[in-house]
Amino acid sequence: MGHLRFKKMVRIHKEGYKFLSVLFILGFTVNLIVLMLDISQWIKIIIIFLIFIEFLFFLQFFRSPIINKNTGQNKIISPANGEVVHIGEVYEDEYFNDKKIMISIFMSPLDVHINRNPISGVIKYYKYHKGKYLVAWHPKSSKLNERTTTVIENDKIEIMVRQIAGFVARRIVNYSKEGAKVKQCDQMGFIKFGSRADIFLPIGTKVSVKKNQKTVGGETEIANLA
Repeated sequence: MGHLRFKKMVRIHKEGYKFLSVLFILGFTVNLIVLMLDISQWIKIIIIFLIFIEFLFFLQFFRSPIINKNTGQNKIISPANGEVVHIGEVYEDEYFNDKKIMISIFMSPLDVHINRNPISGVIKYYKYHKGKYLVAWHPKSSKLNERTTTVIENDKIEIMVRQIAGFVARRIVNYSKEGAKVKQCDQMGFIKFGSRADIFLPIGTKVSVKKNQKTVGGETEIANLA
């Protein structure tokens, strides 16, 4: 049991391998230089401690915990870990050109940043958009920031998920390909550092979450078709 907990805690997402390797080598090199400097021992300890804390921060950011996948044909599962910051009707003008229910989930730098497929189905549409880097909770970030748009369809529903880069996040990774079949709760992509995920649902869909509620990607049911 202890071994499983440790494995769950230290598992690192593949998107962090290169970044963490470079950061470790850089930090190790700086620490060696600091140890050779003719400065106070306390200053050396403080610098080494701060470098260690910085590495731990990025280590936790790229963590990839094992989840208990919550699947079901009538369930729409959260695509992200974070906090629900908006629920309401909007006019979606990129793909649907119609009114939809939009649920926005803000991911802080302390949240897991893996994005997951809310439903099983076929990727009907995918597009990457260059853009600005407004803070992720800004109302206009959904249309102005760097983002990706993914539409998934099955025999029950057609939904859209939008990954949005924030003020700190400067890279979005998305594994979607038009025409590909995807499974509910499997990984859709990864956003590096603070960001947001919007999900667009048909009007009338029964929403299962409330504003300010915390969600877990792949586990929290955010809406139901039953």
